[in-house]
Amino acid sequence: MTHPNTTWDTPAADLPGTTPALTSPTDLHAHLTAHLGGAARAWLDQALDEAAAHPGIHGPISVWELRVAEAGRRCGPEHADAARVLILHAARAGTGALTRVYFQGTAAERRSVLHALPHLVDGPDALPLAEDALRTNDTRILTAAVGPYAARHLAPHHWRHAVLKCLFTGVAVDEVADLERRAHADSELARMLRDYAAERTAAGRPVPEDLHRVLTLTDPTATPPTHAVRHGVRGTDGKES
Repeated sequence: MTHPNTTWDTPAADLPGTTPALTSPTDLHAHLTAHLGGAARAWLDQALDEAAAHPGIHGPISVWELRVAEAGRRCGPEHADAARVLILHAARAGTGALTRVYFQGTAAERRSVLHALPHLVDGPDALPLAEDALRTNDTRILTAAVGPYAARHLAPHHWRHAVLKCLFTGVAVDEVADLERRAHADSELARMLRDYAAERTAAGRPVPEDLHRVLTLTDPTATPPTHAVRHGVRGTDGKES
Protein backbone atom coordinates (compact mmCIF):
# COMPACT_ATOMS: atom_id res chain seq x y z
CA MET A 1 0.00 0.00 0.00
CA THR A 2 1.14 3.52 -0.62
CA HIS A 3 1.24 6.17 2.06
CA PRO A 4 -2.07 7.76 3.17
CA ASN A 5 -0.95 11.15 1.89
CA THR A 6 -0.83 9.91 -1.70
CA THR A 7 -3.03 11.91 -4.09
CA TRP A 8 -6.71 10.96 -4.26
CA ASP A 9 -8.29 8.98 -7.03
CA THR A 10 -11.19 10.80 -8.66
CA PRO A 11 -14.41 10.18 -6.68
CA ALA A 12 -16.54 7.36 -8.06
CA ALA A 13 -19.08 8.54 -10.63
CA ASP A 14 -19.88 5.25 -12.31
CA LEU A 15 -23.11 4.55 -10.42
CA PRO A 16 -25.24 7.69 -10.74
CA GLY A 17 -27.59 8.32 -7.84
CA THR A 18 -26.04 5.80 -5.47
CA THR A 19 -22.76 4.67 -3.92
CA PRO A 20 -21.03 1.30 -3.53
CA ALA A 21 -22.20 1.22 0.10
CA LEU A 22 -25.82 1.14 -1.09
CA THR A 23 -25.35 -1.24 -4.02
CA SER A 24 -25.13 -5.00 -3.65
CA PRO A 25 -21.85 -6.67 -4.67
CA THR A 26 -23.78 -8.59 -7.33
CA ASP A 27 -25.00 -5.36 -8.91
CA LEU A 28 -21.58 -3.72 -8.57
CA HIS A 29 -19.99 -6.63 -10.38
CA ALA A 30 -22.60 -6.59 -13.13
CA HIS A 31 -22.10 -2.87 -13.63
CA LEU A 32 -18.32 -3.16 -13.85
CA THR A 33 -18.58 -6.13 -16.21
CA ALA A 34 -20.71 -3.98 -18.51
CA HIS A 35 -18.52 -0.89 -18.36
CA LEU A 36 -14.90 -2.01 -18.05
CA GLY A 37 -12.74 -2.71 -21.08
CA GLY A 38 -11.49 -6.21 -21.75
CA ALA A 39 -8.11 -5.88 -20.02
CA ALA A 40 -9.58 -4.22 -16.93
CA ARG A 41 -12.38 -6.78 -16.76
CA ALA A 42 -9.88 -9.65 -16.94
CA TRP A 43 -7.75 -8.02 -14.24
CA LEU A 44 -10.74 -7.60 -11.94
CA ASP A 45 -11.89 -11.19 -12.42
CA GLN A 46 -8.39 -12.42 -11.57
CA ALA A 47 -8.22 -10.10 -8.54
CA LEU A 48 -11.57 -11.39 -7.27
CA ASP A 49 -10.50 -15.02 -7.77
CA GLU A 50 -7.26 -14.37 -5.86
CA ALA A 51 -9.12 -12.66 -3.04
CA ALA A 52 -11.61 -15.52 -2.75
CA ALA A 53 -8.81 -18.11 -2.77
CA HIS A 54 -6.70 -16.29 -0.16
CA PRO A 55 -9.06 -14.35 2.12
CA GLY A 56 -8.17 -12.63 5.38
CA ILE A 57 -4.67 -11.52 6.27
CA HIS A 58 -1.61 -13.50 5.22
CA GLY A 59 1.92 -12.40 6.07
CA PRO A 60 3.13 -8.80 5.78
CA ILE A 61 0.63 -8.14 2.99
CA SER A 62 -1.98 -10.23 1.20
CA VAL A 63 -2.17 -10.44 -2.58
CA TRP A 64 -5.67 -8.98 -2.50
CA GLU A 65 -4.36 -5.94 -0.61
CA LEU A 66 -2.00 -5.31 -3.51
CA ARG A 67 -4.96 -5.54 -5.87
CA VAL A 68 -6.87 -3.00 -3.79
CA ALA A 69 -3.93 -0.63 -4.23
CA GLU A 70 -3.84 -1.25 -8.01
CA ALA A 71 -7.55 -0.83 -8.66
CA GLY A 72 -7.44 2.85 -9.63
CA ARG A 73 -4.72 2.25 -12.20
CA ARG A 74 -6.21 -0.97 -13.56
CA CYS A 75 -9.92 -0.09 -13.65
CA GLY A 76 -9.76 3.69 -13.91
CA PRO A 77 -10.44 6.12 -11.08
CA GLU A 78 -14.15 6.37 -11.93
CA HIS A 79 -14.57 2.63 -11.24
CA ALA A 80 -12.01 2.22 -8.45
CA ASP A 81 -14.36 2.46 -5.48
CA ALA A 82 -16.63 -0.27 -6.82
CA ALA A 83 -13.69 -2.51 -7.75
CA ARG A 84 -12.10 -2.13 -4.32
CA VAL A 85 -15.37 -2.89 -2.54
CA LEU A 86 -15.73 -6.06 -4.62
CA ILE A 87 -12.18 -7.17 -3.80
CA LEU A 88 -12.72 -6.57 -0.09
CA HIS A 89 -15.99 -8.50 -0.29
CA ALA A 90 -14.38 -11.40 -2.16
CA ALA A 91 -11.62 -11.52 0.45
CA ARG A 92 -14.26 -11.68 3.19
CA ALA A 93 -12.31 -8.95 4.93
CA GLY A 94 -13.17 -8.75 8.61
CA THR A 95 -12.67 -5.84 10.94
CA GLY A 96 -8.97 -6.58 11.41
CA ALA A 97 -8.23 -6.70 7.69
CA LEU A 98 -10.36 -3.62 6.99
CA THR A 99 -8.57 -1.73 9.75
CA ARG A 100 -5.20 -2.58 8.26
CA VAL A 101 -6.23 -1.55 4.75
CA TYR A 102 -7.78 1.65 6.08
CA PHE A 103 -4.79 2.85 8.07
CA GLN A 104 -2.12 1.69 5.61
CA GLY A 105 -3.94 2.78 2.46
CA THR A 106 -4.27 5.95 0.49
CA ALA A 107 -7.15 8.32 1.07
CA ALA A 108 -9.00 6.72 -1.85
CA GLU A 109 -8.49 3.26 -0.33
CA ARG A 110 -9.80 4.53 3.00
CA ARG A 111 -12.91 5.77 1.26
CA SER A 112 -13.45 2.33 -0.28
CA VAL A 113 -13.12 0.64 3.11
CA LEU A 114 -15.83 2.94 4.46
CA HIS A 115 -18.07 2.04 1.51
CA ALA A 116 -17.43 -1.66 2.19
CA LEU A 117 -18.35 -1.59 5.90
CA PRO A 118 -22.12 -2.17 5.54
CA HIS A 119 -21.43 -5.17 3.30
CA LEU A 120 -18.87 -6.80 5.59
CA VAL A 121 -19.38 -5.85 9.23
CA ASP A 122 -22.66 -6.65 10.99
CA GLY A 123 -21.97 -5.06 14.36
CA PRO A 124 -20.25 -1.95 15.71
CA ASP A 125 -16.71 -3.39 15.72
CA ALA A 126 -15.58 -1.16 12.84
CA LEU A 127 -16.91 2.05 14.40
CA PRO A 128 -13.34 3.28 15.13
CA LEU A 129 -12.83 3.56 11.36
CA ALA A 130 -15.96 5.64 10.85
CA GLU A 131 -15.10 7.79 13.87
CA ASP A 132 -11.58 8.36 12.56
CA ALA A 133 -12.97 9.35 9.16
CA LEU A 134 -15.34 11.84 10.79
CA ARG A 135 -12.38 13.69 12.30
CA THR A 136 -11.03 14.63 8.88
CA ASN A 137 -11.95 17.76 6.96
CA ASP A 138 -11.63 15.96 3.61
CA THR A 139 -15.15 16.06 2.24
CA ARG A 140 -14.73 12.90 0.17
CA ILE A 141 -13.86 10.82 3.23
CA LEU A 142 -16.62 12.50 5.23
CA THR A 143 -19.15 11.65 2.53
CA ALA A 144 -18.21 7.98 2.73
CA ALA A 145 -18.16 8.05 6.53
CA VAL A 146 -21.80 9.16 6.89
CA GLY A 147 -23.12 6.21 4.92
CA PRO A 148 -25.33 3.33 6.11
CA TYR A 149 -22.81 1.83 8.52
CA ALA A 150 -22.69 5.06 10.53
CA ALA A 151 -26.47 5.39 10.32
CA ARG A 152 -26.82 1.94 11.81
CA HIS A 153 -24.19 2.01 14.55
CA LEU A 154 -22.97 5.52 15.37
CA ALA A 155 -24.01 6.61 18.86
CA PRO A 156 -26.44 9.55 18.98
CA HIS A 157 -23.81 12.03 20.27
CA HIS A 158 -21.33 11.14 17.53
CA TRP A 159 -24.03 11.00 14.85
CA ARG A 160 -25.27 14.51 15.71
CA HIS A 161 -21.74 15.85 15.49
CA ALA A 162 -21.33 14.10 12.14
CA VAL A 163 -24.34 16.00 10.82
CA LEU A 164 -22.88 19.26 12.14
CA LYS A 165 -19.53 18.36 10.55
CA CYS A 166 -21.27 18.01 7.20
CA LEU A 167 -22.72 21.50 7.62
CA PHE A 168 -19.30 22.90 8.65
CA THR A 169 -17.53 21.42 5.64
CA GLY A 170 -20.20 21.75 2.97
CA VAL A 171 -20.99 18.06 2.56
CA ALA A 172 -24.61 17.87 1.36
CA VAL A 173 -26.87 16.35 4.00
CA ASP A 174 -28.33 14.18 1.22
CA GLU A 175 -25.18 12.10 1.76
CA VAL A 176 -26.16 11.28 5.36
CA ALA A 177 -27.76 7.85 5.27
CA ASP A 178 -31.10 7.50 7.08
CA LEU A 179 -31.10 11.19 7.92
CA GLU A 180 -34.89 11.48 8.18
CA ARG A 181 -35.22 8.48 10.49
CA ARG A 182 -32.45 9.48 12.86
CA ALA A 183 -33.23 13.20 12.90
CA HIS A 184 -36.94 12.73 13.58
CA ALA A 185 -37.93 14.17 17.00
CA ASP A 186 -34.27 14.61 17.98
CA SER A 187 -34.55 17.63 20.28
CA GLU A 188 -30.83 17.67 21.08
CA LEU A 189 -29.93 17.83 17.39
CA ALA A 190 -32.46 20.66 17.01
CA ARG A 191 -30.79 22.56 19.85
CA MET A 192 -27.34 22.09 18.30
CA LEU A 193 -28.60 23.29 14.93
CA ARG A 194 -30.20 26.40 16.41
CA ASP A 195 -27.02 27.21 18.34
CA TYR A 196 -24.95 26.84 15.20
CA ALA A 197 -27.35 29.03 13.21
CA ALA A 198 -27.22 31.69 15.95
CA GLU A 199 -23.41 31.64 15.91
CA ARG A 200 -23.33 32.05 12.13
CA THR A 201 -25.86 34.88 12.23
CA ALA A 202 -24.01 36.71 15.04
CA ALA A 203 -20.81 36.49 13.01
CA GLY A 204 -22.55 37.93 9.94
CA ARG A 205 -22.18 34.67 8.04
CA PRO A 206 -24.91 32.89 6.07
CA VAL A 207 -26.71 29.91 7.55
CA PRO A 208 -26.48 26.84 5.28
CA GLU A 209 -29.77 25.95 3.61
CA ASP A 210 -29.20 22.34 4.61
CA LEU A 211 -29.37 23.40 8.26
CA HIS A 212 -32.96 24.56 7.87
CA ARG A 213 -33.83 21.31 6.13
CA VAL A 214 -32.40 19.16 8.94
CA LEU A 215 -34.04 21.35 11.56
CA THR A 216 -37.40 20.68 9.91
CA LEU A 217 -36.73 16.95 10.11
CA THR A 218 -36.29 17.16 13.89
CA ASP A 219 -39.91 18.32 14.33
CA PRO A 220 -41.60 15.80 16.68
CA THR A 221 -45.04 16.63 15.24
CA ALA A 222 -44.06 15.53 11.74
CA THR A 223 -45.07 12.10 10.51
CA PRO A 224 -42.25 9.68 11.32
CA PRO A 225 -40.55 8.44 8.15
CA THR A 226 -41.13 4.88 7.05
CA HIS A 227 -37.71 3.29 7.05
CA ALA A 228 -36.95 0.75 4.34
CA VAL A 229 -33.80 -1.35 4.24
CA ARG A 230 -31.83 -0.32 1.19
CA HIS A 231 -30.67 -2.84 -1.34
CA GLY A 232 -27.24 -4.25 -0.68
CA VAL A 233 -27.13 -3.22 2.98
CA ARG A 234 -27.27 -5.67 5.87
CA GLY A 235 -30.26 -4.20 7.69
CA THR A 236 -30.67 -1.60 10.40
CA ASP A 237 -31.12 -1.29 14.09
CA GLY A 238 -33.80 0.81 15.74
CA LYS A 239 -33.68 4.55 16.03
CA GLU A 240 -31.29 5.63 18.74
CA SER A 241 -32.47 8.18 21.24
